[in-house]
Amino acid sequence: MMIWLNHSSTDDFILLGIFSHSPTDLLLFSIVMLVFTVALCGNVLLILLIYTDPRLHTPMYFFLSQLSLMDLMLVCTNVPKMAVNFLSGLKSISFVGCSIQIGLFVCLVGSEGLLLGLMAYDRYVAISHPLHYPVLMNQKVCLQIVGSSWAFGIVDGLVQMVVVMTFPYCRLREVDHFFCEMLSLLKLACVDTSLFEKVVFVCCVFMLLFPFSIIVASYARILGTVLRMHSAQSQKKALATCSSHLTAVSFFYGAAMFIYLRPRRYRTPSQDKVVSIFYTVLTPMLNPLIYSLRNRDVIGALQKGLDRCRIGSQH
Repeated sequence: MMIWLNHSSTDDFILLGIFSHSPTDLLLFSIVMLVFTVALCGNVLLILLIYTDPRLHTPMYFFLSQLSLMDLMLVCTNVPKMAVNFLSGLKSISFVGCSIQIGLFVCLVGSEGLLLGLMAYDRYVAISHPLHYPVLMNQKVCLQIVGSSWAFGIVDGLVQMVVVMTFPYCRLREVDHFFCEMLSLLKLACVDTSLFEKVVFVCCVFMLLFPFSIIVASYARILGTVLRMHSAQSQKKALATCSSHLTAVSFFYGAAMFIYLRPRRYRTPSQDKVVSIFYTVLTPMLNPLIYSLRNRDVIGALQKGLDRCRIGSQH
């Protein structure tokens, strides 16, 4: 097996990509790169604001900083290579590069999915048990939540990467995608991978439905708490704190479930590539916008930072 791995490490894969060089595709590529730039800047800015402003040193914003870090890594895993291949006309990716893309992608998607689920529990505690919130969501608990999310994703990414890259690939080695997407790569294997694909499907169901069940259970309890509130203003405030998270969850889980929970016979490469663009580029851009534009604390921290920069430039 090791001999085969050493031999295969010199063999490149060909990424067929998503864009041609037609005027329409050039425009679409430019839009994707603009979205990528906004995602990059937005997530970096949000991380800096959370770590530099003391008012944002709370559990919710700590989780949000980790979510931004995951989004930042996710958008940098696939898009730069896609852009280089498109602009240079070269479509190859090395065996090692393909392995890294698979490992990072699976790791980050798994970690982000679980973190979004556990963030729903944080909102439940904040709304249903506000007096006990500092105790129930202390620093140790927050670190455990973030650590378990990262650990879950890292283990899953490593396992799937190792298994996928030990299959022999003996066809044209042309991956019908813009990055080394695991299921697209498995089509090129010259051995039967149906059993592994079934295992992957079961893992995807668990990785998506387990966090999603936490979200449903948390928001069911939140809704019960909100309905028992006597003040309409309190109800509105409680729901407002959840709206950003619910929006982020809808985008992430909607796209992920569409890709990974559909039966294979309904899957087409063109659909998968378009939806992959959505949650590898668009969702990482939308998350910082969702959490900043609808959040007074973040907007306040941004204004404070801009004022500090303005004062510094005057001196």
